[in-house]
Amino acid sequence: MMMRLQKYLSMAGVCSRRMGEEYILAGRVKVNGEVVTELGTQVDPEKDRVAVDGKIIREQDEKIYIMLNKPAGYITSRSHRGEKIVFDLIDIRERLNPVGRLDRDSTGLLLLTNDGPLHHRLIHPSFDHEKEYQVETLRSISDSALETLRRGVVVDDKKTRPAKILRLSLCEFKITLKEGRKRQIRRMVEKVDHHVKSLHRIRMASLHLGDLKMGKWRHLSKAEVKKLLASAGL
Repeated sequence: MMMRLQKYLSMAGVCSRRMGEEYILAGRVKVNGEVVTELGTQVDPEKDRVAVDGKIIREQDEKIYIMLNKPAGYITSRSHRGEKIVFDLIDIRERLNPVGRLDRDSTGLLLLTNDGPLHHRLIHPSFDHEKEYQVETLRSISDSALETLRRGVVVDDKKTRPAKILRLSLCEFKITLKEGRKRQIRRMVEKVDHHVKSLHRIRMASLHLGDLKMGKWRHLSKAEVKKLLASAGL
């Protein structure tokens, strides 16, 4: 699957995405032996040969897979001036990338890894990987509103894909999506005249948050990694 060149440089641990753009514009990056200076250039991580300053970019030998139970108040970013970021919670020197994002007020499962192909496959909507969330609304939500969410609502002139919905209480439900637009669940709930009080991700593909405490992190087990890679077709 194709991705932007500057994103690949970031995922490969070479530099930040913004710095990657500077490298490209400066003519320091080659793809399959040819200098590339267009920021929109797409590459296939599994096929194309990318070099920076003449050095071939190779995937890092040691793959790291970390699960974090993200607390509210943290930004899913490598840097954000004046804000707390999720990497403040993790004592790891290697450059990792978050698989998808949780907004500042959302909590729950966040996967961090330096495995570029896995990252790409888990976030690309064409692979249909599920993400499951537990949602609480400010007031009780009707069955008809939940049914509307299940069928899909129009967000930014495009209807959301059908979702799985399971009611937990008058104000709580689980929702499972196969896509991940910006602030999607919050905006979907607003479309049925409700507002999200709390949003907590509990699963991504085969990976379950389990009993990991809020603000804590751990390495995935070998069995979890094997299952996750298999689910991604790797």
